Amino acid sequence: MCAAQNPGDIFDVKKVRRLIELMKEHDLSELDLKQADNRVRIRRGGEVVAYSAPAPAAPRPASAAAEAAPAKESAADARMLVIKSPMVGTFYRASGPDAAAFVKVGDRIGPEKTVCIVEAMKVFNEIPAGLSGQVVAILVENGAPVEFGQPLIKVDPEG
Repeated sequence: MCAAQNPGDIFDVKKVRRLIELMKEHDLSELDLKQADNRVRIRRGGEVVAYSAPAPAAPRPASAAAEAAPAKESAADARMLVIKSPMVGTFYRASGPDAAAFVKVGDRIGPEKTVCIVEAMKVFNEIPAGLSGQVVAILVENGAPVEFGQPLIKVDPEG
């Protein structure tokens, strides 16, 4: 946000923090505000969105043998599910610096299993898997910033 903030701007950090305090005080799970063409949605809790990732478009291979390998990978990638970040914040694999990671590659998880923490404005939000399967990849480095909807963990539902 490089532009100077308008005094009535709904994206002012102090106002957003106050809105979060009000949400906690009144036990609200979601707040959605709109000002002109701008919109801010604040959610508490950990809604996880999972989807089947589409296969990436690959360049045309030269031989039939080279064509068979990407087709096999595409089928495997197509069935993978992705746990996405429900908010903007900082991704943590464990509850503390000395604690074990919530999940690691190869672990089997269920829908209620906490897979990570996303810290947003000093609130540490435990993120449940929301799905079952085997963890095949952790797509974010510990302590890295994440965006809303950013893929965090790849899961094989058949694994």
